[in-house]
Amino acid sequence: MTIEWRYTVEQELGILSVAGHLGPAAVHRFSGAVGWVVARGAGPVIVDLTALRGWSAEGQLAITEAARRLAAEGRSLELAAIPADGSLVPTGDCPPIPVHSDRTAALAAHGVRREAEERQEWRTTGWPS
Repeated sequence: MTIEWRYTVEQELGILSVAGHLGPAAVHRFSGAVGWVVARGAGPVIVDLTALRGWSAEGQLAITEAARRLAAEGRSLELAAIPADGSLVPTGDCPPIPVHSDRTAALAAHGVRREAEERQEWRTTGWPS
């Protein structure tokens, strides 16, 4: 089982939405999505996990690696709507990862009250409509 992803840019804020299960088989695809984010955006990145059904220890490590990768580019990573089956336990050398209850709260933390009508968006072909 793998993941699907969508990346949007809202007012200098990147939003990487992930659907499916972030397990060992999906880590490579998630890392590729993070590479896409690094190459096409600037500013903080919110990883929206609303449509994520769950994650494994490998999936959680992929999140912390993404935080490190973004920090190396001068960007931060935040999470919205982590799966109910566990909390993220980053390693000691990981930058802080703020966690928001949902996408709306994450956007509000950055002063975005409503999502723009027009925005840049990239996604996998299997992204749910």
